[in-house]
Amino acid sequence: MTEQDKFVALVSATAEVSLPLGEFQPKSALVTPDNTPLMPRFPVIDYHNHLDSMQPEDVLRIMDSCGVEHIINITMKVGDEAIAILDRYHSASPRFSSIGWMDWSGVERDDFVNVTADRLKRLVDHGIVGIKFWKDMGLTIRGKDGNLLRIDDERWIPIFEECEKLQLPVMFHTADPTAFFDPIDRFNERYEELAAHPDWGFSDSPVPKRALLEQRNRVIARHPGITFVGAHCAESSEDLGYLCEQMDALPNLMVDISARASELGRQPFRAREFFLKYADRILFGSDLLPETEMYRLYYRMLETADEYFPYPSHASRQGRWNIYGLSLPDDVLRKVYRENALKLLPKVS
Repeated sequence: MTEQDKFVALVSATAEVSLPLGEFQPKSALVTPDNTPLMPRFPVIDYHNHLDSMQPEDVLRIMDSCGVEHIINITMKVGDEAIAILDRYHSASPRFSSIGWMDWSGVERDDFVNVTADRLKRLVDHGIVGIKFWKDMGLTIRGKDGNLLRIDDERWIPIFEECEKLQLPVMFHTADPTAFFDPIDRFNERYEELAAHPDWGFSDSPVPKRALLEQRNRVIARHPGITFVGAHCAESSEDLGYLCEQMDALPNLMVDISARASELGRQPFRAREFFLKYADRILFGSDLLPETEMYRLYYRMLETADEYFPYPSHASRQGRWNIYGLSLPDDVLRKVYRENALKLLPKVS
């Protein structure tokens, strides 16, 4: 029997391991500079957060500790519960604004559009600066016939016309990360996250992700008088080429970067080009409960040229990789951190 070449044996060896994936927590051996900013280079407006569970005074202390000037709370409540939260934050400090949550209750009613117009006016009376349409639109909400309701259904035209009349920016969180539409198996790069949140998986959705985004984009094109905000890089952060196509085709579309540092920071060259090209249309957002170190990780990604460091995320994280800094110039940072949000917040100076 011919002895196997030693080098062939070396490069072809594989391992059978019994260590559970959740217990594998490697520590990087890289020694790289850490230039994490304690404070941002310019004041920050966090355009995308969810503060319903917190008390305003606690949030304000964190904001002061890390240079956050203003936060927009996207309430996830509707009806009287939403009104109570809006009033609580607006009465606490002028450093809070709020975006309302689209209420789909009663969608099967013939007068749903009129009911929605009344709900929007009530929210505006209590100070909202925008309205959010979540991913349930297109993925889970069904009409009286049991069929999924399309995002670009012409029945919703009067609702968007009412938003335009009320001068409300419209935020869309349509679809989700691409991995959420793939099977939750060993090939899915966000396996651990989806294992922790199996309800986030849409691999059996009858509507593909791209079709959902195209439905949304038809709405944006249909209403050029509304400023739309695509949450989470318009759910296209894994494909910046496609995101650029959308930005070019839809001049009334802005995007926020909330919860997508993990994607932007692992493709720093293309991401930096994206920020430079669309600097006037990108909003800072975190989509994580306010916490000093979380904000500083965002600043590190945007401001420094640091290499291979953790991204800000929730407990189950978004994938087993680290990120790199984009080292954005000051004129871009000013716009992303604050100036672009001011275009949508007329009462904030």
